[in-house]
Parts: sequence; C-alpha cells; structure tokens
Amino acid sequence: MNSSRSCCWPFCGVGDGAYAVPILQQIEEQAGRKIARGALYTALDRLETKGCLRSRVGEPLPERGGRSRRYFTVTPSAVRALQQSKQALLRLWRGLEMLE
Repeated sequence: MNSSRSCCWPFCGVGDGAYAVPILQQIEEQAGRKIARGALYTALDRLETKGCLRSRVGEPLPERGGRSRRYFTVTPSAVRALQQSKQALLRLWRGLEMLE
C-alpha cells in the first residue's frame, strides 16, 4: 500500500479538521507505539504536498501562548485512494483465504 494512503487512516478516528495532538494520539493508540512529534509533522507536510491533506491555521489561542493550531483535512482524492487500497487489500486477502 502506498505510504501516503496508509498515513491518512488516523483521520478516520479523529474526524475532519484535526490538529496534530489528536492525530498523534490516534496513531499511537492504533499502532501501539510512540511516534515522535517531529516525525508526524514531517509526514503531515509531505501528505499536504502530495495533495492528500489540506491544512488551515486557526485563531490564536491564549492557552497556547497566542499561537495558532494547524488543522488538517483529508482531501477527496485521498479518500478515493484509500477506498481503492482497501479494495485491493480485500482482494489479496480473499486470495490468501483460498490457499488455506
């Protein structure tokens, strides 16, 4: 599976317009391991460059010292790519079941 497609799956659990902290928590929960925040930001930037994500900067927040959060949304083309990957994996899985 394409790494760009597989990296979009955390958004399924946190919803549209998620920011880094809940995305990171979702990845860690689902993967069962810790992920460096810097690695997450690198992946998010790459996914945005590839057109899999869009981001927007929110309003400055007092609890963040006046800094803004960056919110991410999965693009429709990324959703279509995920659906195609799912179908391909299901076909492969059915082929494996036939070998038993």
